[in-house]
Amino acid sequence: MPAPLEPLDVVALDGFLCGVLVQPEPIARARWLPFVADVEGRSPPDGFDPRPLHALVRRREAELRSAIERREWFDPWVFESDSPGDATDLDAANRAAVAAVLPWAAGFTAALETFPALLAADDDALTAPLALLYRHVGTDTLDDAEALNEEIETLEPPADLGQAVEEMVRATLLLADVAGVRHLR
Repeated sequence: MPAPLEPLDVVALDGFLCGVLVQPEPIARARWLPFVADVEGRSPPDGFDPRPLHALVRRREAELRSAIERREWFDPWVFESDSPGDATDLDAANRAAVAAVLPWAAGFTAALETFPALLAADDDALTAPLALLYRHVGTDTLDDAEALNEEIETLEPPADLGQAVEEMVRATLLLADVAGVRHLR
């Protein structure tokens, strides 16, 4: 992307799209699409055509939307860490899993904070799935996170990347249930 734009990386973008899709009311593409090319939603400079990028993003959004509406498993775009480590060392496996899902969780929570309707819902059923996400990024950006922090404290760290990814998908589908996501546009 041309300067001064700061695009979401592909992993954060995938999480961001899921965070947009689980909102209680559909968010128009025109509102969230600018955040793909720039984390602050700034317009691209003259001469830059974002349409090819937007077409690819819309295709991924449609895949995710379909899976979330049907409450089916989807494969989040999460990549294993390149850091060396002993696969038999539980602490190393946990650190690698957390490092791998961090950008995805950051993208998801960025969408929730950019479009806060879901976070504003007063529903205790949000706490458990939000804890699965916010434990990776922290709750410092949230106003009233006491219950969320308490829930995070009860969670066991993911044993490996597979479990961490499963928790991200489970959190997404649970949030879709709470929000009443049906047919998105």
